Amino acid sequence: MGASLLVPDAVPRPRLYDVHDWTDEEWAFEAEVLDYVTHPVVSPERADLDRDPGLPAEWWADLCRALALLAGAEGVKVTVRDGWIERAFPQFLGIPAPTKVERVTGHGDLHWGNLTTTPLTLLDWERWGLVPYGYDAGLLHTNSLLVPDVADRIRLEFASVLDTPAGRVGELAALAEMLQAVARGWYPDLAPRLLARAESLTGVRPPVPLHSEVSG
Repeated sequence: MGASLLVPDAVPRPRLYDVHDWTDEEWAFEAEVLDYVTHPVVSPERADLDRDPGLPAEWWADLCRALALLAGAEGVKVTVRDGWIERAFPQFLGIPAPTKVERVTGHGDLHWGNLTTTPLTLLDWERWGLVPYGYDAGLLHTNSLLVPDVADRIRLEFASVLDTPAGRVGELAALAEMLQAVARGWYPDLAPRLLARAESLTGVRPPVPLHSEVSG
């Protein structure tokens, strides 16, 4: 609900028309009435990318513009919390947590299952809020590591964000979250690339085991 009021209209997303809340004994329910989006999702079956979707230059320009506008919006909640960062960096990256985390307003769940093809629309706004600077771009990058050309395109488009000390913290937060998912059995194909990317940024091999090593 907050996104409909605080996020600029120029950020492409389904319009929210109404919210319905009701309870049934001990259960509470909420339903939102949104625009029906007819253009296809980039990756409807999975959050990470397994092929190059061949997105045009204007799509990338629209995404950069949308995230820049979103970053300037007022955030009402912290999506990636300090307490989680303090635990996750040592546990999943093998490095101390940063002493300072610069935050901006972000989508909070920017992966390929939440983006449409042309025209660009950002879907699923449940996690939007204050995120580490570079977190959105970093999360999309981590979900692209199986397709190096797309991962390289993200690094090019968001170089002004990711190639900064604050942006590096944001990307590491995204990697820590993905490696946490690996430890829970998700992303088996992506896991080796996540580990390699984290090590390339920190110089430390992450301690998180692959799922095959923790299933017992």
